[in-house]
Amino acid sequence: MKDFFCHEQALCESAKIGARTRIWAFAHVLPKATIGADCNICDHVFIENDVVIGDRVTVKCGVQLWDGIVVEDDVFIGPNATFSNDRYPRSRQHLEKYPLTKIEKGASIGANATILPGLHIGAHAMIGAGAVVTRSVPPNAIVMGNPGRITGYVGTDRSRKATTSTHEVDAHGVQQLDVKGVTLRKLPQARDLRGSLVALEFEQHVPFSVNRSFVVFGVPNREIRGEHAHKVCHQFLVCLNGQCSVVVDDGTLRHEVKLDDPGLGLHMPPMTWGIQYQYSEGAVLLVLASHHYDPDDYIRDYGQFLSMTDKQTDAS
Repeated sequence: MKDFFCHEQALCESAKIGARTRIWAFAHVLPKATIGADCNICDHVFIENDVVIGDRVTVKCGVQLWDGIVVEDDVFIGPNATFSNDRYPRSRQHLEKYPLTKIEKGASIGANATILPGLHIGAHAMIGAGAVVTRSVPPNAIVMGNPGRITGYVGTDRSRKATTSTHEVDAHGVQQLDVKGVTLRKLPQARDLRGSLVALEFEQHVPFSVNRSFVVFGVPNREIRGEHAHKVCHQFLVCLNGQCSVVVDDGTLRHEVKLDDPGLGLHMPPMTWGIQYQYSEGAVLLVLASHHYDPDDYIRDYGQFLSMTDKQTDAS
């Protein structure tokens, strides 16, 4: 006896369908497809053989999922979203193996969005309606437009940018953000007719010993920098010219900061996931670091970062 629902006008040829999944009218599921539990497959959906769908996935009307697509748990795919699996298609010519397109856990794909072959849509990312996604999308990113560009990150209060107004800082000009250990620091400035000067004293304004520095510049607006955390290294960021946005994340809370004044410094302690994006033309970002470069100190996978922060929480 089937423990899933299949509408009488749907064609479900697969035996690998999870419990309580619902397949509605005029949907067609090929024999080798796998669909998890508690999914909702709406009218006029086509699911090819080499497709794996996790649990609690919603696929709205008019979607075709082709060979090579993996959809993880809790994903939403909006009506008429379009996937492709061959960058150079020709009639009656087929690839021996189709590139893997993965939609990671909790992501949402808006109506009429187009996803090119072989891309990864990160966990909890949000793809806007009608977006044309030509490159892989990091976790939690919000992508809009054609071509798709990152316009924000899920979970940041973008209406409440961090500032250093007098009522938010302590006597030393330090503002504690919601994200664990991250602070925004007001640096002393002198301005007159001759120009402006910003002072930055190590171990006073910068709360650690500096052993390394580097400058980021010439970044096209659409490019994303960072996307990693450090195990032991502290970082201090100052935008010397122009502006950029920085997302800081401790695994539980996420905050977005706009650095648009050389008199503002952002301290990121170890185990802070950092992303820099939305660079203005001519932006120059100075980064001070507590340790020399060590590739083993980097955590570049967001899932690994979350698992490490979970272990730290359990240990405490």
